[in-house]
Amino acid sequence: MKKLAVLLATILLFVAINAALYRTLTCRLANNFSGTNQLKMIDVGRYLPFEERSELARTGSSLKFQPGDKLPVLDGAAALVPVYASVIENCYPKGSVTYEGGAFSDDNYYGENFASDSVMQYHNTVRGFDAVVDGSVDLFFGARPSPEQARAAEEKGVELELVPIGLEAFVFFVNKENPVNGLTTEQLRAIYRGEITDWKEVGGAPGPIHPITRIPGSGSQTMMDIFMEGDIRPPRGPKALFSVFGRSIGYSFRYYVTGIVADDRVKLLAVDGVYPDSANIGAGLYPISGSFYAIYRKDNANPNVARLVEWLLSEEGQRMIEATGYVRPRGGAPSTRQSPADRVGSRYAPEPAYKLNDYPARNSRPPLVGGGA
Repeated sequence: MKKLAVLLATILLFVAINAALYRTLTCRLANNFSGTNQLKMIDVGRYLPFEERSELARTGSSLKFQPGDKLPVLDGAAALVPVYASVIENCYPKGSVTYEGGAFSDDNYYGENFASDSVMQYHNTVRGFDAVVDGSVDLFFGARPSPEQARAAEEKGVELELVPIGLEAFVFFVNKENPVNGLTTEQLRAIYRGEITDWKEVGGAPGPIHPITRIPGSGSQTMMDIFMEGDIRPPRGPKALFSVFGRSIGYSFRYYVTGIVADDRVKLLAVDGVYPDSANIGAGLYPISGSFYAIYRKDNANPNVARLVEWLLSEEGQRMIEATGYVRPRGGAPSTRQSPADRVGSRYAPEPAYKLNDYPARNSRPPLVGGGA
């Protein structure tokens, strides 16, 4: 009888421990790590040119390449797949996108199997930038290269043209149940420098903050390094251990979060009182915004590269970029009477990769909870 009582007590203790672990760890971590915070590859199959069900901007084009033309090969960052795939849809002949084995397959790490002769490639930021430097890709669509990527190109004797073709916001996001709706730029920097470690310090519910970072060389991490002025200090020691039990905060580009991943379990934060919607980005009110670029080698001899860049800067091209969900540069499309080289001037154009605007704080969303206004 005594043995039975001990056995029952052991079972009850085991159940109690598991229940406690579920509530304190599993539930918290489930809330902490949404699919958006994790390293998630884009579903390229949603954006295949010349497929009826693809989610592309079919706005039309007066630029129509023909099958016999020397067609520029396009690649880009995950967040800009809808843009350059829409370029192909509008400007390229059918049959120019080809696949290994004859049909698209996502049965591989990157979710693509484009053939070597396909005008559409997808290598994401790190491999895609290398491809344009090596010359296997003509045009790369992405953010400004990181200092390491720029040095790598320079070491190979490659000069690049960076032509700004649209605007995008760099955003921070949290789980939608987090009561914090916004933070200031200084609070964000303090979080990622380990100076603010608990949500209660910014008006949220008590609990450790888990700041998520991205892989080096990715477009979002390059932007974050610039925003943080190269000073990111993730929590270490006991703070690092306990931070994984808290609600996380992550960062990316606006359209990648809202249009591509489209995870309704997360919400974007206002920064300095301004919510990152297209109106605030276009008006220059959101404080962390910057250009994305069409990038190509300065010595690229294919004349259709320049033709395509000119089209991207035309009213037709800018209308297509808006239709994909991005924002055209303030003041409308740049003049098409200058060459791309005249507009950019050099491989390192003076425009910063992000801009902290000096506009008064405004908010198009409900009042912020803690330190956001």
